[in-house]
Amino acid sequence: MKQIVVIIGGPGSGKTTLIDHLTAMGHRCYPEISREVTLEAKKNGVEQLFLENPLLFSELLLEGRKKQFRLAHDETCEVVFIDRGIPDVLAYMHYIGDSYPAAFDQACHDHKYHKIFLLPPWKEIYQSDNERYENWEQAKLIHGHLVETYSKYGYDLIEVPKDTVENRVAYILERL
Repeated sequence: MKQIVVIIGGPGSGKTTLIDHLTAMGHRCYPEISREVTLEAKKNGVEQLFLENPLLFSELLLEGRKKQFRLAHDETCEVVFIDRGIPDVLAYMHYIGDSYPAAFDQACHDHKYHKIFLLPPWKEIYQSDNERYENWEQAKLIHGHLVETYSKYGYDLIEVPKDTVENRVAYILERL
């Protein structure tokens, strides 16, 4: 049976590092797409699409994450890991206090993941960069919105302990 597994957490919690490690181990993984959307907007002269037009940014993310879900579903391997899922889009909209169309909520009901692994905020590894504008305090708030949003859609979140990359990956693989 196909398992579509999502790794979530606030900015700078280590998601991309884990996805990269799982990929290097030969697992099928789909990367975070928000940086791709942000960089594409920059090519079109929009410096921070999420800040300038959060609804458009979120619509683009939603479409990209729905596409990832469909692609993951069609993979021949048994497990596919995804860096962030569809409910992340809603969690970020809640974080900034914006409303969104009912289609966002419906997408969360229509695309169900098998397992959700949650990475807690971890100050010692947190770093900001050109695409990550959130500070540490904001990263913790986003974490709370992620927990609330995924829980609303009935997911049992499996918190991954702060540890080495290898141990975090082993923890995830043991719980599939």
